[in-house]
Amino acid sequence: MPQNFWMIVCNADNFRITQERGFTLQGLKAQHRRKIQRVGVGDRILYFVSQVRRFTATATATSGYFEDDTPIWEKEGKADWPYRVKIKPEVVLEESQYIDANLLAPRLEYVRRWPPENWYMAFQGNLHLLPKSDFLIIEEEMKKLKLGADYNPAAAATVIASPKRKWTGRRRHRPAGETSAAPAPQAGGSGPPS
Repeated sequence: MPQNFWMIVCNADNFRITQERGFTLQGLKAQHRRKIQRVGVGDRILYFVSQVRRFTATATATSGYFEDDTPIWEKEGKADWPYRVKIKPEVVLEESQYIDANLLAPRLEYVRRWPPENWYMAFQGNLHLLPKSDFLIIEEEMKKLKLGADYNPAAAATVIASPKRKWTGRRRHRPAGETSAAPAPQAGGSGPPS
């Protein structure tokens, strides 16, 4: 079961390189080392192509990270790709099916810290940890496009639109004799007329 849900932001050329390699390996930038150390086997990955602002594919990590300086991906600015994660493809859309992020991003919990018109600022940088619900919203839309009329979402994979409060297991204990009923209005109060 995945522990983390990641989004990799890259340009179209670097996405194409990963795609041409069959989604078997993904490079990650050095400035994200602390996040990269958290990537583990079974973690899910979502791809976002920055220039076109499209969601394009999902994959699953099949290894933890490791270092390798073999040049594969093009530099984006001065950034290299020294960390690698082995992956396997899950849902890979055709270019004509890529999902316009303008349609989904405003619904995502992850972008709520930014003004709606500037949602794309949430996607600056190469690696982002997403809430599970956001990842599932996007992947479900991808599956609908990829599989068309044949797609039947599993009941277990339904997406909860709003996050629920986490139950802590603690109960509020009342002193003996106290009830949970509201106190009776006092004389002269605002209770109903007699």
